[in-house]
Amino acid sequence: MKKKPEMTRRGFIQTGVVAGAAAALGAHRAVAEEKAASARIGIVGVGNRGTGLLNTLLLLPGVEIPAVCDIVPERAAAAQAIVEAKTGKRPEAYTKNETDFQNLVARDDLDAVITATPWEWHTPVAVAAMRAGKYAGTEVPAAQSVDQCWELVRTSEETGKPCMMLENVCYFQNALAILRMVREGVFGDMVHCEAGYQHNCRSYLADADGRLTWRGEHVLKENGNLYPTHPVGPISQWLNINRGDRFDYLTSMSGPARGIKYYMIRKFGPDHALAKLDYALGDVNSTQIKTANGLTVTLYFDMTTYRPYDLIFRVQGVKGLYLGSLDKVCIEGMTPEPEQWEPFGPYLEKYAHPLWRDLEAEALKSGGHGGADYITMYEFVKAVRNRTQPPQDVYDAATWSAIVPLSRQSVAEGSRPIPFPDFTNGKWKSNTPVPIYGA
Repeated sequence: MKKKPEMTRRGFIQTGVVAGAAAALGAHRAVAEEKAASARIGIVGVGNRGTGLLNTLLLLPGVEIPAVCDIVPERAAAAQAIVEAKTGKRPEAYTKNETDFQNLVARDDLDAVITATPWEWHTPVAVAAMRAGKYAGTEVPAAQSVDQCWELVRTSEETGKPCMMLENVCYFQNALAILRMVREGVFGDMVHCEAGYQHNCRSYLADADGRLTWRGEHVLKENGNLYPTHPVGPISQWLNINRGDRFDYLTSMSGPARGIKYYMIRKFGPDHALAKLDYALGDVNSTQIKTANGLTVTLYFDMTTYRPYDLIFRVQGVKGLYLGSLDKVCIEGMTPEPEQWEPFGPYLEKYAHPLWRDLEAEALKSGGHGGADYITMYEFVKAVRNRTQPPQDVYDAATWSAIVPLSRQSVAEGSRPIPFPDFTNGKWKSNTPVPIYGA
């Protein structure tokens, strides 16, 4: 019930952005409003990613960090020192065991809890946080099974506490500009999107002592698209998934698992135990999704071959397309040379999203993922302060994360089409698309 006033405020700010000078006034007013309210946040998991989020949170005015949790005491102590140096207050640390986060979420001086743990702990921590009356923010993916997806949805509905999966690629500068272009009909009616998490992550799969990391354990045992939310998050917003359309079914297939074997042999030698293992994850997984309205999506997953980082981002409408691999567009009636590519730079400026425009200076200074981490944390903290639903809600978290178990099932069953659960229980038909709004 609180979402409608928030949307009205956002609509006002959007109008101000278009007006130019009013945009700056609206942004300054928004910052002043944020400074008036604090947000008390606990963090579970303060390794590399959790520490990055912690540093970003401390850039936002009024954020307090009363508690941190990690099973490695040295990491928790390092996080305590970061907070103390920045704020003068030393947070309490929870380091007893893997379930000590339950004591953290029970605190009465927290408004929200963020988890940046290994994947299998995302759902348990988020569920515990919501049941303790806190907002939940979780790293990606939010769940590892369809049952966990449903657990997130039902817990959020039962407690009334939101769960936001912190999908930062939705806040990449080009992703936000494309969202505005889609909303303004630049590409015409949408027909297809293609994207992928294509990132050489082999160095994350084994430690220096020749033992599999937690990521390596997933690669050893599972075959499918294990990390789909970076590409599918922006696509879902461009195609209004859960807000006018929904994913209907998917089919998935994987190639052979050769890249990881090759890497382990080169790193540790052919006689090492890791070089002799049979890894389940195929080097390249491709997953196709059909929506209820007939649109198509193709996702790629490749983290075990030697390659440049590439999200692809093909956004196809009847009037033209954008291709992120080239960072170029071809749009009927706009591109000077018919059926030829042109640079995306002028469009990035012309269709700059007001949220990015308002926060660009602060976001770029923060550094994380080109400023996208800052905007992600800004949006989460704003929802916590205002007691509103975040722009990425629990239904998004469940739908985007469900690709993990559904793709594994399809691969295991000879690429059989697997239906998507409707986590919204029909509300996708009347939910409104994510709006264009400023800070």
